[in-house]
Amino acid sequence: MAAAALAVTNEVALPIRAVGDLAAAADVSREEVAVITQCAALGGKLPFDDGSVGAVLAVIKNVESLREQLVSEINRVLKAGGRVLVQSSAPSSSQKPNTDIERKLLMGGFVEVQASAASSQDTVQSITAKKASWSVGSSFPLKKATKALPKIQIDDDLDLIDEDSLLTEEDLKKPQLPVVGDCEVGATRKACKNCTCGRAEAEEKVEKLELTAEQINNPQSACGSCGLGDAFRCGTCPYRGLPPFKPGEKVSLSSNFLAADI
Repeated sequence: MAAAALAVTNEVALPIRAVGDLAAAADVSREEVAVITQCAALGGKLPFDDGSVGAVLAVIKNVESLREQLVSEINRVLKAGGRVLVQSSAPSSSQKPNTDIERKLLMGGFVEVQASAASSQDTVQSITAKKASWSVGSSFPLKKATKALPKIQIDDDLDLIDEDSLLTEEDLKKPQLPVVGDCEVGATRKACKNCTCGRAEAEEKVEKLELTAEQINNPQSACGSCGLGDAFRCGTCPYRGLPPFKPGEKVSLSSNFLAADI
């Protein structure tokens, strides 16, 4: 069994005004509205198929009349996205929406629950709700929000900056290389007149020993004992007085080598 709209109540009679409100909300004629009074006598089961009714009106005397079983039946017979309108008698001193009815509809699976403007000199409260368009147990993929990359418009007519114009006269000057001292001139690399690098002092040590720079930097021993020290050197050894060394390694001269012993 199906109907364009359904009006139910536990009372003996249903106000014609309520039927008119339902017809207007469902956009149907009053003749298309099915009316059930004393619905409690049906044993809590409405004689309609699942999802066969477009809109339902429930007229209740008080909040207690809207039982959980009635809310469940209304949800069952309603089509997905169908509307339900609940009208209840409201005390003249109360102007607030009946939050208990709203809570029952929300617990029954309805969405977009809201109180409508009161009618009939504030003696009736109306609360509307909507059946969800999805069914219990249904699933659907979640769409991940993606941010679009900003679009950059390039104008080919724009003048490009010449890189050379960014250079100053100071940038264009040839860099001045540091002046090389006299110590670096020539293959022999002799100390300059005003030597401060220590080469003049090293040359003085070599001259005192009457040795060549090659003998100091790359010492060799024909007998094999010259590098062991004065205790193993012969009387004509050119390295007498120098510290021990290893053949091929530069002889290390102490800083006080030229200082007098006394």
